[in-house]
Amino acid sequence: SIAGTALAIVFSIPLGLLAARNTSPHPIMFQAARGLLNTLRAIPELIMGIIFVAAVGFGALPGVLALGFHSIGMVGKFISEAVEHVDVAPIEAAHAAGATRFQVITHGVMPQVMPQLADVTIYRWEYNFRASTVMGMVGAGGIGFELMSSLRLMRYDEVSALLLLILLM
Repeated sequence: SIAGTALAIVFSIPLGLLAARNTSPHPIMFQAARGLLNTLRAIPELIMGIIFVAAVGFGALPGVLALGFHSIGMVGKFISEAVEHVDVAPIEAAHAAGATRFQVITHGVMPQVMPQLADVTIYRWEYNFRASTVMGMVGAGGIGFELMSSLRLMRYDEVSALLLLILLM
């Protein structure tokens, strides 16, 4: 869940900026980024997990990829929405001072978006933790895989401990 969330944040920030009307460099880039984010959001992480298990085998990697790719779509959408609703005064001030496009984004847009980004990151990590339990049940590693292994071996003491751990987390 942590690796999937980190993967999502790294890729969703640039995609979110491209998917926002006010920061996208070209309408075609805007439409392509929006389309990619919509596609990633439309495919449930469980389906992605099954696809990635078939592609790369059992273990943690398919789970990380499935959670990460689905989260890129969700987090990127939230970022693009936040970027489209920023106050234009800092952006205009940066433009008036002669800032480059990158400087406008880093000093005019991102400081306004960072609180929402932090909020979405924490929410998405919590969601990914719950989803990783289900992902493990299809062979994508994590605590769900341990839970299913314990159930198959009829180790109900381990099952109880794992369920309590999931509940506490």
